Amino acid sequence: MKVHFIAIGGSAMHNLALALNDMGYEITGSDDEIFEPSKGRLAKKGILPDQIGWNAELIHTNLDAVILGMHARKDNPELVRAQKLNLPIFSYPEYLFEASKSKTRIVIGGSHGKTSITSMILHVVQSEGLECDYMVGAQLEGFDNMVKLTESAKYIILEGDEYLSSPIDRRPKFHLYQPHIALLSGIAWDHINVFPTFENYVDQFRIFIDKIDRDGSLIYFEKDPEIAKLVAEQSGDFDSNGYNIPVYQIENGITNITIDGNKYPLEIFGEHNLQNLLGAVLVLEKMGIKKHDSLTALSNFKGASKRLELVKRAETSVIYNDFAHSPSKLKATTAAMQHQFPNRQLVACMELHTFSSLSKKFLSHYDGAMQTADTAIVYYNPKTLEHKKLDPISKEMVSNGFNQKGLIVFTDALELREFLNAQKWENKNLLLMSSGNFDGIDYKELAEELLG
Repeated sequence: MKVHFIAIGGSAMHNLALALNDMGYEITGSDDEIFEPSKGRLAKKGILPDQIGWNAELIHTNLDAVILGMHARKDNPELVRAQKLNLPIFSYPEYLFEASKSKTRIVIGGSHGKTSITSMILHVVQSEGLECDYMVGAQLEGFDNMVKLTESAKYIILEGDEYLSSPIDRRPKFHLYQPHIALLSGIAWDHINVFPTFENYVDQFRIFIDKIDRDGSLIYFEKDPEIAKLVAEQSGDFDSNGYNIPVYQIENGITNITIDGNKYPLEIFGEHNLQNLLGAVLVLEKMGIKKHDSLTALSNFKGASKRLELVKRAETSVIYNDFAHSPSKLKATTAAMQHQFPNRQLVACMELHTFSSLSKKFLSHYDGAMQTADTAIVYYNPKTLEHKKLDPISKEMVSNGFNQKGLIVFTDALELREFLNAQKWENKNLLLMSSGNFDGIDYKELAEELLG
């Protein structure tokens, strides 16, 4: 099989390219920018494009498939040529569906927690030695790639993102997978550049539920009001199972959960992570793995990359980083840190980086999002707004949106770093939250500066 990737440098795209390369496919690709770690990983496998940029000559009739990334545009010269030659063109979720038609498809959806839940399931699957194909949105410890495809695996576990599939396929990715087993973790309005109203956003999850196999299963967080409404209105043949937050205690900084009379110590913490864990366990039961076996394996689960990930621990201080950027994620992650370390002060620092978070009309949704932090900091780069072609925002607008007394707003990464270096970190923790990296801050390097 000869497969060409248009926009091969993307996180999901380059991992799919690596997976197909491992299956023996002949892979080519192109992109107008490729950064690390994609660049090094593609080079290691010998499939890094020779030149940066688009080249229509790479598209020819001997190709079996063209996979189109969201980063490309409708007028991309390679796409235009592929269309003229009537070549099979897929978005990466469309290709994953085609590759998994003979498998039991497990799709993890929801506005938050998708990567964590998928990671938990894969952690147990690996521990149990069960062969599974998968696609997950973060690099996991013990896994070479974020995508795995085989001919033999019975199951495929897919992180079901609600963002759009490709420039020429405007369906949300998770609409394409048609799950046999589905999980929904919660609904909190995101991607406002694509889903302009909350109602329109909720509709995407209604459509997702409608696409569950008639003999399938839906597992959902029953305390989420929007999901509860969607489940109540369903008349499908699939069975539905709700989950909640398990009983837990924090002892000496360790979270322990009690289920069916058994106590399990965990390395992760926070109520959002505990509900994610229970959802993962229910999915694993559908796969034939007993609850006790799953919970035993999850006792040493350290978390997915950038999901309450420990950067550095000192005697009286810790630094964590998290992918959190939406209001609900900020609220849950900040509260989790404060609850886990009640005798320490918390400095919570977030970056406005996504289209939604930088939008004027969305800022008010951040009202109280970091209320549980002792010191709350917001960073944004005005140049990012220019790049995304958004109206400028002021520090005052950000302060009004967050509506938090004492909120500190920075627009210069160096000034932010100097502020953090000026703090005394005894009995004080730092939480860094961003889908970016505060314009190039190396977290480990920063941690060494702050904690030594």
